[in-house]
Amino acid sequence: MNEKKENIQEYMKQFVQPVYDKLLKQILSDRPRNVIDWSIRWLQKLQSTQQNQIYQSEEEEDDEVEVLANKKNQIQNSRAGASVEIQGEFNKKEDFKPRFIEKTKDQVDRIRKKILNSFIFQALDEQNLEIVIDAMEEQKFQPGDFVIRQGDDGNELYFIDEGELESTKKINNQDKETFLKKYIPGESFGEFALLDNVPHVATIKAIEPVIVFALDRATFNNIVKDTAIRKKEKMEQILNKIELLKSLEPYEKLQFCNVLKEVKYIRGDKVIHQGEQGDTIYFIAEGELEAHKDGQSEKVYSYKSGDYFGELALLKNTPRQATIIATTDCTLYYCDFKSFNRMMGPLEQILKRNVERYENYIK
Repeated sequence: MNEKKENIQEYMKQFVQPVYDKLLKQILSDRPRNVIDWSIRWLQKLQSTQQNQIYQSEEEEDDEVEVLANKKNQIQNSRAGASVEIQGEFNKKEDFKPRFIEKTKDQVDRIRKKILNSFIFQALDEQNLEIVIDAMEEQKFQPGDFVIRQGDDGNELYFIDEGELESTKKINNQDKETFLKKYIPGESFGEFALLDNVPHVATIKAIEPVIVFALDRATFNNIVKDTAIRKKEKMEQILNKIELLKSLEPYEKLQFCNVLKEVKYIRGDKVIHQGEQGDTIYFIAEGELEAHKDGQSEKVYSYKSGDYFGELALLKNTPRQATIIATTDCTLYYCDFKSFNRMMGPLEQILKRNVERYENYIK
C-alpha cells in the first residue's frame, strides 16, 4: 500500500505538479472570466509548443546524422553522398504532420475570405491554402481576456472573425500601458512574432466577446513562413522608400502591408481627377507624377518615388484639389482613408504639417 502511495506521489511530483503550477500561475495573472475554456486553450497551446519542440529536436538530430553522413561520404564516392543527403531531406518533410480540426463549410468560407486579405498568405497555392485552413482552430474570448501579452513567446497567429480587441504596449519599460490601436473583424495579429522569432511586442485584450481563428506555429513554419518572409522583405523595401512611413516600428509596417493594394499606371495615365470625391491615399514606390490644376498649363507640383499624395481630401474633407498625371510608368500602393486612420492615426499630425507644400493650389 505504501509503495503504491509513493508511486502516486512520485508521478504527481514529476508529471502533474509542474503543469498545474504553471497553469495556476497564469490563471491568477490573466484572471479569465471563463476559467474552464481558458484552461483548455492554455493546455492546447502548451501541447502545441511541446510538439513543435519535439519536431525541432528531431530536425536537429536529422541534421547531426546528415553531417556525420557527409563526413563519411567524403571518403566514399560522391554519388552515395548525394543519395544520403536527398534521403535526409525527405525525412525532414515527413516529420511534419499538420493538425486537422473539423470545421463547417461556413467556417471554412469565413477563414478563406479573411486569410486571403493578408499579404503573407496570398502567394500560397490551393493545396497549401487548404492545409492552413484545416489547421486553424476557432477560439473564443470574453471582454477582459488577454489573447497575447507583451514579452510572451508567440505560438499562434490570429484572424479576427467577430468582436473587437485593443492593443497596448509598455514603452521604455514604463508601468503605464500606451494604447496603440483597436483591432476589428478581418484583421490579424501575432504574425510578427512568428515571422521574426521574437516575443510579442504588444498586449492584445478582448474588449467585447470575440471569436478568432488561430494558426499554430508548426503549420505556419512549414507551410507559410518561407513565402511570407520573401513577401515581407519585398514590402519592407517598398515602405522604407516612403519618407512618411520610415519611423514606423517593424510590426506596424507589417500590419500596414495588409491594407495596402498595388496598382500600376503607364505614362500619361490620370490617377486622380480634380473635383472628384477622394477616399484613398497613394504612396509612390516607383515612377514620377505631376499635379495639374484645371485651366493652368504649368504643373503645380511634382512627385517622385518615396512621395505620397491624395491626403488633402482626408485632412480637409474636400474634393480632389488637382489632377495627378503619371509622367513615367509608375507603381503605386494605396489604401482607403478609413484603414489609414485606423492603422496610422498618429501620422495625421505629420500630414497636416506637410500640407503647406500645396499652398499654391489649395486656395
